[in-house]
Amino acid sequence: MSKDIVLERTYTIPLRKEILKAPYWKRAKKAIKAIRKFLARHMKVPERDESKIKIDVWVNRAIWIRGAKKPPYKITVKAIKDKDGNVKVEFVGLPKKYKVEEEMLLKKIEKERKKKEEREKAKKKKEEEKKKEEEVKKKEKEGKEKKKEEEVKEKILRKETEEKIKPKELTQVKEKQEIFRKALEK
Repeated sequence: MSKDIVLERTYTIPLRKEILKAPYWKRAKKAIKAIRKFLARHMKVPERDESKIKIDVWVNRAIWIRGAKKPPYKITVKAIKDKDGNVKVEFVGLPKKYKVEEEMLLKKIEKERKKKEEREKAKKKKEEEKKKEEEVKKKEKEGKEKKKEEEVKEKILRKETEEKIKPKELTQVKEKQEIFRKALEK
């Protein structure tokens, strides 16, 4: 624990009286509230502020394991109080297999988180590849447009040169025709 421990105690908390006060479908919730109330009083939490009591997952599971209607009548917990007045509640006598199970769950959660990160990285890579492909396509389109413009310019230049050449050819053709006429006349 990162914070210094001020007080550490083990309690067997009686829940029967509190549970029987609640309707049967709310008994597990009432048991959790009773644990908070009991520990706020016995661990001397300032102003009996129940929000400073943090209940461990395994305590919660022990209460809810038989459902909301049939929580246990008593539970043994270990309460640890730090400098700030926060109390952490842990389940006492937790078998090793549950601790191993918890570690396995944490590993599984970590693996899922890593897989999610990998998926996000893969998505980012795909997006980057798409952007690069789009840029390449844009450049190709621009290149094609430039080629088309150059072709159009070349066609225009050819037409202009042909128009310049045609009048000369026409004069040459007329001269040839005149030569043939003269030859025919003789």
